[in-house]
Formats: sequence, structure tokens, C-alpha cells
Amino acid sequence: MRCDTAGCGRPAPRAVIMDGRWVEVGDGVFARRYRELDLTVGLVLGGERALVVDTRGDARQGVEWAAAVRALIALPLVVAITHAHFDHCFGTAAFRPCPVFAHPACRAAIVATAAAQRAEWSAYYRDRGDDDTAAALACTDPPLPDAAAPTVLDLGGRTVALAHPGRGHTDHDLVVHVDDVVFAGDLVEQGAPPSVGPDSVAAEWPGTLDALLALRPRVVVPGHGDPVDAAFVAEQRDGLA
Repeated sequence: MRCDTAGCGRPAPRAVIMDGRWVEVGDGVFARRYRELDLTVGLVLGGERALVVDTRGDARQGVEWAAAVRALIALPLVVAITHAHFDHCFGTAAFRPCPVFAHPACRAAIVATAAAQRAEWSAYYRDRGDDDTAAALACTDPPLPDAAAPTVLDLGGRTVALAHPGRGHTDHDLVVHVDDVVFAGDLVEQGAPPSVGPDSVAAEWPGTLDALLALRPRVVVPGHGDPVDAAFVAEQRDGLA
């Protein structure tokens, strides 16, 4: 489905003023915080490329996020998707044609669930009276990741590790480790309990957080909420256990 006359009959999504704010969590490492769903996405700067962590929840939101990145830097981009839930990957088209990486099972999960996610969450936004977001999401056909994430990504003078520490929030959670910062996706949430859904593997989640903590992060950037420290993650692990 495309947002054009031949698709859903509405004009293509345009960038809009939204409420994102930058949070510097390391040297050249940034989180961007959004009020909508309390979402947190990321940006890692290298000498030759920059890595975008997650792409937000629909085509319109992706355009805004890409514009925020471009207002900050002009480097070539690469994208890493932490998992297949709509709020983390439906905005990917705005970053094309850059490479998009994810865990191999993420691609299959998007194929299998995108239509159901689109229907469920469009209805959610309509019920809230947010017709603009409902319409943008209803028109969004998320591009698929290009390839399995490499273990190490060279950004030019800086390497980033892309790792699957285990199953938890989904069976394909990907974390981004750079210096002493870890972008954890929805393996970690701040401001709300971890979201255990039908595609979660709750029994393995505490062990996956053990693997994340073994990276010895100073800062952990959750998929939702403000950046936290290792002690917060340990407490969330214990609660899950």
C-alpha cells in the first residue's frame, strides 16, 4: 500500500513539527526522545558514516526523524532495526536507499505481522481521536531490512557491535553496542514495565539481560523511556525473573 492516488488516496506523508529532543549519551552517540509512545531512537556518528537505530512508527514519523538526523549531520547513513514492532521500523522508507540491517528473523516477522500491526494500531489511534497518525500508519508499507546485521559495523574510525544477546521481548532482538553505551530496543523499558507480548520469550528474557549486562554498559538506551544505567537493567531483569 502506498500513500498516493493509486494507493490509499491521500498525499504522501510530509515532515511535520514534532516533539523530538536530542539526548547526548556518549561522545558522538545520541538518543532522540519522543512523547508519542515514549519512544527512544538513536544515532551514532563515525568518521565516514552514521548509524541510525530504529526508524519510528509510520512514514510521516520516519520523515521527521530523517529530517532531524539530516539537520545534525550530512554523513552517509546506515540503519539498524532492533525488532519488528511497528513503532521501531515502519518509518524506514525515509532513510532509503541506505543499507538497513536487522536480525534475520526480523525480516520474516515484518512480513508476517505488518498488516495486522497496521490494522491494530491504526484503530488504536482512531479511537484516541488522532486521525492524522491513524491515516499515516494505515498508508505505511514498511520496507524490509536488506540483510542480516553484521557482527561489527565500521563507521570510519569507530566500530559498532550489532548483537543478538538472546530472546526476550521478541525472538530477534538486536542490540547496538558502541563504546560504553548499549541501545537495547525493547529488551529494556524505562517509565513502564517491560512489554511481554505474544511474540515474547519471557522465560529466556532474564538471561538475555544478563548477556546485555556482560557488555558492561555505562548507559543503556531503552526502546521507550530515558537512558538508564546497569543497575536499572539488573532490577528489571530481577523483576522479569
